[in-house]
Amino acid sequence: MACGFRRAIACQLSRVLNLPPENLITSISAVPISQKEEVADFQLSVDSLLEKDNDHSRPDIQVQAKRLAEKLRCDTVVSEISTGQRTVNFKINRELLTKTVLQQVIEDGSKYGLKSELFSGLPQKKIVVEFSSPNVAKKFHVGHLRSTIIGNFIANLKEALGHQVIRINYLGDWGMQFGLLGTGFQLFGYEEKLQSNPLQHLFEVYVQVNKEAADDKSVAKAAQEFFQRLELGDVQALSLWQKFRDLSIEEYIRVYKRLGVYFDEYSGESFYREKSQEVLKLLESKGLLLKTIKGTAVVDLSGNGDPSSICTVMRSDGTSLYATRDLAAAIDRMDKYNFDTMIYVTDKGQKKHFQQVFQMLKIMGYDWAERCQHVPFGVVQGMKTRRGDVTFLEDVLNEIQLRMLQNMASIKTTKELKNPQETAERVGLAALIIQDFKGLLLSDYKFSWDRVFQSRGDTGVFLQYTHARLHSLEETFGCGYLNDFNTACLQEPQSVSILQHLLRFDEVLYKSSQDFQPRHIVSYLLTLSHLAAVAHKTLQIKDSPPEVAGARLHLFKAVRSVLANGMKLLGITPVCRM
Repeated sequence: MACGFRRAIACQLSRVLNLPPENLITSISAVPISQKEEVADFQLSVDSLLEKDNDHSRPDIQVQAKRLAEKLRCDTVVSEISTGQRTVNFKINRELLTKTVLQQVIEDGSKYGLKSELFSGLPQKKIVVEFSSPNVAKKFHVGHLRSTIIGNFIANLKEALGHQVIRINYLGDWGMQFGLLGTGFQLFGYEEKLQSNPLQHLFEVYVQVNKEAADDKSVAKAAQEFFQRLELGDVQALSLWQKFRDLSIEEYIRVYKRLGVYFDEYSGESFYREKSQEVLKLLESKGLLLKTIKGTAVVDLSGNGDPSSICTVMRSDGTSLYATRDLAAAIDRMDKYNFDTMIYVTDKGQKKHFQQVFQMLKIMGYDWAERCQHVPFGVVQGMKTRRGDVTFLEDVLNEIQLRMLQNMASIKTTKELKNPQETAERVGLAALIIQDFKGLLLSDYKFSWDRVFQSRGDTGVFLQYTHARLHSLEETFGCGYLNDFNTACLQEPQSVSILQHLLRFDEVLYKSSQDFQPRHIVSYLLTLSHLAAVAHKTLQIKDSPPEVAGARLHLFKAVRSVLANGMKLLGITPVCRM
């Protein structure tokens, strides 16, 4: 796409190079905007055209770029051709650039950038994304927040590109912690507290029983017996477990709604307690299951006894483990969905676990194990509310809303808002998501409340403010000026910079779709907001001649539209007033 300009350049190049245009598309990129007023709009990387061998020294490539540029001609699309460092540069006819970009943004709406030739011929796939996955009765903490917003972003992007996406929340709802929890509830639990605040009460019970079990072996033994009863299908134990699970999911759904996140399926480790026994039988039938002196069952993935490659799949009492249940879940999902790709979004601490699970699937004879992918992320440090350590994600959301309301209270326009709480939450969430998505997902980062709520600089608050300000421009002047406009009125450097930046949106989406990093989109949107802020000061609409005002309003409307598109992909709901 880039409004068809990239294809037009590729078609001209294909005649000179005798290559199909499709082979050239990804070698032609929109030039990032710079401080220079006159800069090329597209460039062809000569390196990417040549085979990567050591014979191509720098001068040779420069010579080839020059020779290639001499063979090319300007036409109705390209007004200027030049060479740069190992590149051939193309400048697009200014009036055509303005008219086509604005027309394309308005016509394509939410699909702008996604209809690009970069994505043409992309096969539509069935993609399973497993994300969030809190552990019932444990802290629904900030690590789960990261998994939730990253998984939601990946699912949003894949869906926008036309893939069929299945969003799965795989709850930690089975395992030894339920032995502890069942025993703990019988000792310290209160039905009223469970009904009024299930997550908080289960967490308190879990903390208390862990302390007791550490000091009293009979409590630890009772917990072990309770979990065995669960595994054997004891009706009373299962009934209590089901109550914990149902109440927890109700709470989760309420919190996810505040985040603007949904799931197609809530499954959990409990679904695979029986199927994990089938996995153990299959491993045994293939001669892969080894019994240890302690009575546990393991799989040696190295084949030579390397301790770092040994994965435990069964406890000595015959109960299943996390790895066994993950194997059963993967096999079940392939049977159910016949997926092309399955993506697991968890912290980087689980990297080895997933490597082992994928390897075990492979040696069990499942070739589709190669379609499974782990997207790891780093740890967030320093996220505390005013009351101290964060216990639940909801504490974080409440804190965001409260702080944002306080910030907005000093702005007079806030009084006009119909629902200031909702606006505060949306702006606050944008602030949280942008701070999280600015860097590499794999990096740990230090959380800062002060940085989150800065209204200036590269923050989510600034993005929302820009969107709201541009929306108010449309509300104020839209009726009078949006009918007709003259593209010749948008030749100022500020207008051209915005148009050149809008050209790059498809490339940014393409980059993020390749490496699952939202930072490309974040950086793009922040630059777009800064360009809009500069243009807003200099390109007046009020008191300008009608055709100039109309052209400028169209430009600002295009910026707002692309801002909204990008924010929605990131999981942010744009606000129209703040």
